[in-house]
Parts: sequence; C-alpha cells; structure tokens
Amino acid sequence: MRADRLVAVLLLMQARGRVTAAELAEELEVSVATARRDLEALSAAGVPVYPQPGRGGGWSLVGGARTDLSGLSAPEAQALFLLLGPAAAGSAEAGAALRKLLAALPRTFRADAEAARDATLVDPVPWGERDRTRPATVDLLQSAVVSRRRVRLTYAGPKAEPAERLVDPWGLIDKDDVWYLLAGTDRGRRTFRVDRIVRAEVTGETAERPAGLVLTAAWQEVVDEIEGRRSRTWATVLVEERFVPVLRDRFGRHCHTDGDAGGRVRVRLAAPTPLDLARHLAGWGALIEVVEPRSVRDELARVGAELVARYSGPEPV
Repeated sequence: MRADRLVAVLLLMQARGRVTAAELAEELEVSVATARRDLEALSAAGVPVYPQPGRGGGWSLVGGARTDLSGLSAPEAQALFLLLGPAAAGSAEAGAALRKLLAALPRTFRADAEAARDATLVDPVPWGERDRTRPATVDLLQSAVVSRRRVRLTYAGPKAEPAERLVDPWGLIDKDDVWYLLAGTDRGRRTFRVDRIVRAEVTGETAERPAGLVLTAAWQEVVDEIEGRRSRTWATVLVEERFVPVLRDRFGRHCHTDGDAGGRVRVRLAAPTPLDLARHLAGWGALIEVVEPRSVRDELARVGAELVARYSGPEPV
C-alpha cells in the first residue's frame, strides 16, 4: 500500500500547496515518522518535494510543480483512479486534485482513467444488516464499467429463482460494505445487489450509457425511491440511551432521536408496515416501549399473543 500512500501524499500537496508531516500523518492515519519517511522518499526519488524549516514551514512541491504520470501503464492508471475516485465524491479538494492528476496522464489513458474515477461511489449509510466481505465479482464489474462492456448476469433475487440478465453496467456503489450495481436493462434502470449475483460474464458487446449520467445523482434517485418504500410507517419508542446505537445500526437512517423522556430516550423508527416494525421490536421485550402509533402496538400485542399460545402449553411429546 505504500505506493498508494505516496500518490495520496502528492494529491494532498497539490490540493493544499504546503503540508507538515503531522498533517499528513493525521490525514493518512499513519505515524508522523512514517509520513516524514514518505516525504523524504519522494524527494530522494527526484520529485521536487522540499522541506521549508521554521515557523509556518512544511513540505511543498517547489515552484508549483506537478507530478509527471507519463510512466504509468494503462492498467496502473485505471487502478489508481478506481482507488481514488470514491474519495473525490465527498471532498471538493480531492475532486480538484483528481482533475489535475487526470490532466497529467498521457492523453491516450485519460478516457479510461476518467471512467475508472466515476465507476464507484461510496455511500456510508447502511440499509439494515450487512456482510462486510467484499464480493469477488466487484473487480470484474468495475472492469466492465470502465471498458463499457455489457455483462451477462445470473441473479438471484431475495424471493426469486436465479435468472439470467443482460445489463449495461453504469457504476458500482459501496453502501457501508454492501455493494450494488446500477445498470441499464431492457426494462430501464435497475439496481442489483452484488452478493446476489451468482455468475457474471463480461461480453464483447458495447454497453449503452445515458448521456450525461452522473452516478451520484442516479444513485440518489434510487435511494429516494427505496427510502420512501422503507419508511411508510413511523413509530415513537422509549428506550435506554445505551441501546440507541443498536437501533441505529439496525434501522440506519430510519432511526432518529427525539429528546429525553423520564430517563429514557425518545426514538423515531420507520419500516414499510406496522407488522415489519412489530417483528423487529418484539424481540426487545420490555426493553422498548412503543408509544405510538396504535397500529404497531396492536401488531406487537398480536405477535405476543401468538407466542404465548404457542409456548405456554405443555412440552411437545
């Protein structure tokens, strides 16, 4: 990972003009000694990076110099922009630095590098439970996005048998370690959860991509649609403060605190239906009190009655 870190050092220096070893250490989550060694290594390699001692000093690219990336191969350039592209979506400075870095590439590499930069989006807000294992299919799909090639998928939906689909891959989204593929199909835009892709094959057919597509905007439309379906029913509950992080982890953006109430925290939770909320909350027993709506309280009472009827009798023979 040191090569990636050295590139990150150059990006930060391009964006800020001058940095200290301590600032780099904090930004890159390494020790100050490691950051200083990286700066010295760049200088020793011939990159015009020099220290300026004294108060207000630091390290800078002398004369506003820019890195020369002509030595990168095409796969290396794509790998670099796949790595750095998601960071640019959430930072104006990183975005500006990445554009400058793109301009420094050989002209023949720029189109693929730009496609790699826009191939992946990071959305840190989870949708419920998640598996933090990165699917092996992600790399193949990223390659298809960059090369503009159609992909033949065998996809198993949550309630359907695996079926084959031919899709135009537009981009990948890392949503708190759960990966999604945004793609065009014969039925319009579709979103595929990558860990449900049984098999994927990149074809030789050129993929179609809507003119002017911006991955962040397209994904926001998907999020808005899904969040609308997932938040049709809201409930107010009371719970001890120590349990709030657990609720946040389970309900994601559908969990909002709403002040204190007699030593407990008032929390707003959402799910598609009252029954969905009741199923999620029933296991908490008396640890959670549902204040409203009545429909959720009624579903909890019904679920509780079913459990009592099932398990309060004699042991099965």
